[in-house]
Amino acid sequence: MKAPIKIFAGSNSEHLAAKIAEAAGLSVGESSIIRFSDGEFETAYEETVRGAHVFIVQSTYPPTDNLMELLLMIDAAKRASAYKVCAVIPYFGFARQDRKDRPRVAIGAKLVANLLMAAGVDRVMTMDLHADQIQGFFDVPVDHLYGSSVLLPYVEELKLNDLVVASPDMGGSKRAHAYAKYLHADMAICHKRREKANVVGEMTAIGEVDGKNVVIVDDMIDTAGTITKAADMLKEKGAKSVRAIASHAVLSGPAYERIENSSLEEVIFTNSIPLREESDKIKSLSIAEIFAKTILNVYNCESISSNFIL
Repeated sequence: MKAPIKIFAGSNSEHLAAKIAEAAGLSVGESSIIRFSDGEFETAYEETVRGAHVFIVQSTYPPTDNLMELLLMIDAAKRASAYKVCAVIPYFGFARQDRKDRPRVAIGAKLVANLLMAAGVDRVMTMDLHADQIQGFFDVPVDHLYGSSVLLPYVEELKLNDLVVASPDMGGSKRAHAYAKYLHADMAICHKRREKANVVGEMTAIGEVDGKNVVIVDDMIDTAGTITKAADMLKEKGAKSVRAIASHAVLSGPAYERIENSSLEEVIFTNSIPLREESDKIKSLSIAEIFAKTILNVYNCESISSNFIL
């Protein structure tokens, strides 16, 4: 007899998990979390998971508590005799710490991978990792999905003439090139000099943007310092319009205020992270169907490559 499939939600991704379950023709399983006054918490399943193929949906932003909650849910499922446990992490926290970029620092992404495997995870499903090589940090299968599956169709529907796809920095040029190739558009690169973490110094553009409709592509937007500075600079260089698309709406600190006061016409995200505020400039596209289809493909031992655009 085939193992039953069950989807559960971490407290940070309940809304997304409900949409994923609905798209998969399932319902979200019953779980609970008890919080103690000292900050400790305990997770529990309120229904049997014995022999089940369990998928736990939890974006780890903010990373620490939500990561710990995910680890406890994985451990609880394994101890309750689940057949397989898959961590569905639309936004993978600590992904920016993928290497030692200076002496005496941790490789946080590798540590998180070790923690997930120590908890007993059998598979990881995520989207638009900050660095692709993080997949190699795991000794279990990693399904790496892409927000382009919903972001690219949105850009196509805008039917923008004289389209230019821009990268906000040199590191994102590969992603921007893939988008530009798919959209048959020209490409530009914003070259920045970062003074320190989350602080951008000087910035200039490489490529022709005068009279063009520019779409800046990134994997995440955190404080929005880079993206808004790039948008203002591109407008100064004659861009007709500037938009931004990114998979993950981290949007910490002054991000919302910066976006509101910038030259950006709109910023489009996926709903991998729930938005904290509403804004006329910010739009969220659902990735529920992509994850639902991939979950069913994995459960039925089918290929997931048909879910990718790029």
